[in-house]
Amino acid sequence: MTERAPLSRKLSAIAESATLKVDAKAKALKAEGKDVISYAAGEPDFATPQFIVDAAAEALADPASYRYTPAPGLPALREAIAAKTLRDSGLEVSPSQVIVTNGGKQSVYQAFQAVVNPGDEVLLPAPYWTTYPEAIRLADGTPVEVFAGADQEYKVTVEQLEAARTARTTALVFVSPSNPTGSVYTAEETTAIGEWALEHGIWIISDEIYQNLTYEGVKATSIVEAVPEVAGQTILVNGVAKTYAMTGWRVGWMVGPADAIKIAGNLQSHLTSNVNNVAQKAAIAALTGPQDEAEKMRQAFDRRRQLIVSELSKIDGLVVPNPLGAFYVYPDVQSLLGRTWGGVTPTTSLELADLILDQAEVAVVPGEAFGPSGYIRMSYALGDEQLLEGVQRLQRLFA
Repeated sequence: MTERAPLSRKLSAIAESATLKVDAKAKALKAEGKDVISYAAGEPDFATPQFIVDAAAEALADPASYRYTPAPGLPALREAIAAKTLRDSGLEVSPSQVIVTNGGKQSVYQAFQAVVNPGDEVLLPAPYWTTYPEAIRLADGTPVEVFAGADQEYKVTVEQLEAARTARTTALVFVSPSNPTGSVYTAEETTAIGEWALEHGIWIISDEIYQNLTYEGVKATSIVEAVPEVAGQTILVNGVAKTYAMTGWRVGWMVGPADAIKIAGNLQSHLTSNVNNVAQKAAIAALTGPQDEAEKMRQAFDRRRQLIVSELSKIDGLVVPNPLGAFYVYPDVQSLLGRTWGGVTPTTSLELADLILDQAEVAVVPGEAFGPSGYIRMSYALGDEQLLEGVQRLQRLFA
């Protein structure tokens, strides 16, 4: 009998999402009865606001929701997204420049598919969200990491980007506020990077999923607002998941130049066709309805942010930059490595995360998931009591 043909080499090379893997392990331990507190998942612990759920219930009663609708999205939702893009990103676009996707991840995937050719290099500021390098490789591109540490508040400079640029550089990933660090680029820093990309004709994939979650009066300046001329070579990706506690609804979008959106739309017509109509109508309500509940959630995140930064800073040697956006803190834990804790001497943040889970029953995501070792990501999108209890466990562990 002839041996079976091999599986796809491209897909076989893709790593599992590290954040989801850690969260799944934490949930499995909880199911075993362990008192695990998880800071792993980037998911608000709030319920989706009721008026959004009501809009979905109304959509369920509408037979039009049971049918195929345009693959790029419901016209009313594309209009709402265009209005949000003008309001929050300062860019006026036609609804035809919008594609509604199955969550932000699909928009990220399609953005790279639209602008990357085999052999192209994509500059990837690190620490980075774990999905970016895999999505780049799926487009047959090569991710080129550009690392900025805690001393730079995890923000890369134009000088670093220029040093990494080659003749094969075709795109740049720009994320502000950042997952995993919570860093927010200033308007001046954003302008400098946008002008650099414009000068060199480099595409920008700008992930704005956390743009409405900023603190201390900080604004997340969109790169297309800072440098309007760069809009012709920029794809914005976004969604309702984080701002409106709608992670499970799976509604994201991409906004960009007509030619890029056209070919991405062609891909989606074969890949998934339209997003769930009920979820799309819920997203319309989220974007066009009252923003009071979203603001209350933002304020709660801010309170938790201040608490976790304050408490983590009490651990001797831990470097905890103050995050001004998203709902993550990204401590530098290098001073904890090479030392013995409870009979174990971790030498990497991966080993440290295992130690923390085993000895303190606290789940964190190691820096290896986002770039270099020596860091951990902790989401503060969990209840206040659990948040404090988990950090106090770390304080006792590393006392």
